[in-house]
Amino acid sequence: MHSDRLLPPTEARRAGPRWGQGSRRLDAVLSAGSRPQVERRLRRVGDQLRAYRDDLRVTEEQLRQLSDEADDARLRALVSETPLAEKEHRRASRHVEKLRAHREKVLQRIHDLEAQQDELLDRLGST
Repeated sequence: MHSDRLLPPTEARRAGPRWGQGSRRLDAVLSAGSRPQVERRLRRVGDQLRAYRDDLRVTEEQLRQLSDEADDARLRALVSETPLAEKEHRRASRHVEKLRAHREKVLQRIHDLEAQQDELLDRLGST
């Protein structure tokens, strides 16, 4: 996979985490230093930011919905005290936790991309 290729958040997750690798790629772009390369990289980072922010909005909406469902399942499990209700509650709670973990990864990626964008803008301003 080409390191500068824009991937939607779902494909980026399937391709594996790339946390921390952005600064090395950024250093390579900045060392080359030509304005068109920096502008091109800035556009790519902006596109990635938009995609991750969209993913974050969807994730947060799903998280709200699943959290409500998990709360309902918890109440049903408390009231009915049946093994099936408890199993549904545990399943719903696991989904919420997985979605929260995904949300944190998306937030971290957005933070990393914003830092790259800032560095690129600084570089663009100094050329």
